[in-house]
Amino acid sequence: MGITAGLIGWFVLVEVASGILQGYYVPLFSDIVEHLGIRDADVNWFEAAQLLLSSLVVPVLAKLGDMYGHKRILLIAAVLTAGASWWLAFAGSFWTFLLAWALQGFYVVWLPLEIALIFERGRRQNRGVSTTRRAAGLLVVGLQVGAIAGALAAGRIFAATGGDLTLTLIVPAIAVSLVAVVIWLAVPESEPTPDRSLDTGGFVILALGLLLVTSALTFLRLNGPDFVVVWLLLSLGVGAFAWFVRYELGQDDPAIDIRVLRRPEMWPVQATAFLIGISLLGAQGPLSTYAGTDTSLGYGLGLDATGRSNVIGVYLVSLIVGAVLFAVTSRRAPPRAILIVAAGLVGVGYALFVPFHQELWQVLLNLSIAGLGSGALVGAMPAAAAAAAPRGQTGVASALTNTTKTIGGTFASALFGVVLAVGAGTLASETAASLGGYQLVWAVCAAGGFLAAALLFVVPKVAFADDAPAPADAAAGESQII
Repeated sequence: MGITAGLIGWFVLVEVASGILQGYYVPLFSDIVEHLGIRDADVNWFEAAQLLLSSLVVPVLAKLGDMYGHKRILLIAAVLTAGASWWLAFAGSFWTFLLAWALQGFYVVWLPLEIALIFERGRRQNRGVSTTRRAAGLLVVGLQVGAIAGALAAGRIFAATGGDLTLTLIVPAIAVSLVAVVIWLAVPESEPTPDRSLDTGGFVILALGLLLVTSALTFLRLNGPDFVVVWLLLSLGVGAFAWFVRYELGQDDPAIDIRVLRRPEMWPVQATAFLIGISLLGAQGPLSTYAGTDTSLGYGLGLDATGRSNVIGVYLVSLIVGAVLFAVTSRRAPPRAILIVAAGLVGVGYALFVPFHQELWQVLLNLSIAGLGSGALVGAMPAAAAAAAPRGQTGVASALTNTTKTIGGTFASALFGVVLAVGAGTLASETAASLGGYQLVWAVCAAGGFLAAALLFVVPKVAFADDAPAPADAAAGESQII
C-alpha cells in the first residue's frame, strides 16, 4: 500500500499513545485521590470535565483540519495534550488537576483527523474508502493495545518508583511528547480545502447546546432526577439544538449541513454512533460494580479488584479481535453488511446478560460477543462517515461520530446511575443495586444495538464502496456538510 501503509503505521503508534492515556490513570485513581486530598466521588468531575471539553472542541478542530490541513491541527492537538499531561504530573491541587485533566481531552480529535488523512491519501490512489476501512480497524487495535498496556503498567511503575505519583504520571506525558515529534516529522500534510470559512456562529450555538445537555446529564448522574436544574438545562439544550438547525439551514458554509446530514448514507451512521455509545461508554461502570457485587445477594460475581480487572481485560481483547476481523473482512464483505452484523452482535451480547449472568463464564461469553461487535463498529463508524462526506469534509464528518458517541455514553451513564440508585438500599445491602436495575441496563444496551442494526438497513447497498458515487457529486448544488 506504499505511502498509505507507512502513514497507517505511524498512526498506529499515535493510537497506542491515545490508549495509554485512556488506560494508565484508572488504576491510580485511589492514589490520586489521596495525593490531592479529595473524596472518591470527586473523581467523577474529572470524567465530566474532559467529556465536556472534548465534545466542544472536537467539531471545531476537525473543521479547522479540513480548512488548513489535518496534520497541522493534529500536531496542535498533540502538543496541547502533551502539555496537559505534563501539567497533570505536577498538579498539586484539585482545581489545577481538574483543569489539566480537561485539557488532556484534546486527544479525542486524533482519530478523526487520522481517518481524514488516510482517506485523503487513499483517495489519490482511487481506493480511499477501502483503505480507510482497513486502516480504521488497525488503529482501533493500536488504541486497545495501548489501553491494556497502560492499565498494566501504571501500578507496576507506581510500585517501582516507591509510590512517587509525580514520577509515575510523567510516563504518559513522555509518550505523548514522543508522539507529537512523530507527527511533526513523519506525517505528510493533506490538501486543504480553499475558500472555506469557519461558521463561528454555528459552532457557538452548537457548543452552547452541547454544554447545556452534557451539564444536565452530569447533574442527573450526580444529583438524580429530582434536581430541578437538570430539567431546566436539558430543556434549554434542546432549544439550543433546534435553534442550531434553523441557523445552519440558512448558511452558505455551515458548521454542519443538515441537508447532507440527513442523507441515507450519513444519518444512520451518526445514529449508530450515539446508540453504540450507550453500551461502549455507559455500561462499563455497571459492569464493574456487578462483577464486584457480593454473591450472597443472589446475583453478582463477588470478584475482587484483580478479578474485575481480568473481566475488563477480556472485554478489551474482544474489542481488538473485533477490530481485526473488521479490517480483514472489509476487503470481501459489503461494508453495510459488516456494520449491521456488528451492531447485531452488540445487541445479542447484552441481551444474553438478562437471563445469563450468574456464572463468570456466562458474563465473559456475553461480553466477548458484544465486544466483537463494538470493536468492529469503533473502527467502522468514522470510516463510514468519511466515505459518506463530501470531498474536503472528512475530518469533521468523522469527528461527528465521536461527538454523538460521547453524548450517547454521557446520556447512558447518567441514566444508568439513576436506574441503579433506585434499587440500592434493599434489605440485603445498603449500597448494592438491585438485579432488576442491572437487567434494565443490559436491556437498554441490547435495544441500542438492535435499533442500530435496524437503522443501518436504510443505508444504500452501494454506500461506503470505492466505486460508489462520489458524495460531492451527489450533492451538486447543495452546501457542504461542514
